[in-house]
Amino acid sequence: MKYQFIKRHQLEFSVQRMCRVLELSISGFYAWLKRGESRRKQEDALLLQAVRRLYEASRGTYGSPRIYRALKEEGWRVGEKRVALLMQRHDMRAHRKQGYKRVGRSSASVLAAPNILDRNFEAKEPNRKWLADMVQIATQEGWLHLAAVMDTFSRKIVGWSMATHKRSEVAQNALKMAIARRRPAGALLHHSDLGSQYTDKGYRQLLTDYRITGSMSRAGSCYDNAMMESFFATLKLECARQKFATITQARLELFEYIEAWYNRQRQHSALDYLSPTEYELRTD
Repeated sequence: MKYQFIKRHQLEFSVQRMCRVLELSISGFYAWLKRGESRRKQEDALLLQAVRRLYEASRGTYGSPRIYRALKEEGWRVGEKRVALLMQRHDMRAHRKQGYKRVGRSSASVLAAPNILDRNFEAKEPNRKWLADMVQIATQEGWLHLAAVMDTFSRKIVGWSMATHKRSEVAQNALKMAIARRRPAGALLHHSDLGSQYTDKGYRQLLTDYRITGSMSRAGSCYDNAMMESFFATLKLECARQKFATITQARLELFEYIEAWYNRQRQHSALDYLSPTEYELRTD
């Protein structure tokens, strides 16, 4: 289109000269330009609504790369730079991860299994490597303890349990959920830290009963279970930044976060920006 040509070459040639050569009126060009700017503002307004909706759905944790990919999934034809600029202009910034309060650890003297995992989290298929850990969640009524089991293949939380105490039963219930849901067959490696919940005789017996090989981190080495540590840091950022008013509220929001958001919707850059559930379905 002639007007588009003039717009593209404004820095090279004068508008007046190009209009004369192309036999167009200057006023016509500027009227067209104004209509285009108005249309752009309308598009930005609609785009802003979509960006804000996705940003709020992510609990303020998605930056422009993830928002951009989510928009593409919805059918938007927009550039990533435009999304980034819009988010910057409206002060939508991704919150950063912080540490989390961990459940107490037992000493290395009670090591129940060698570190077979050895920081190799890669798995070629589901139910080959599971990670387990516990975290304390603050509420105004006291601590709530969350135990979780993750499949490293998709980073999906396949088992979880919550209680107001931190005895081994909490961790055992999370593992029982994972076993009931996944029904693992074949060689399965289970890795945890040296927490007393995992060195407990009952927990180790549960692994033995289901022929699951145990692996445990070295004393004082958070990197040996880094993928699980990362999940809990993400959970604290996205779901538990503020202290919950009640334990019941914490239970409900953690349940919704794990089952509705993290497993089914949250994009993971390591999974080609798919959720754990989507990743498993596409690689099935």
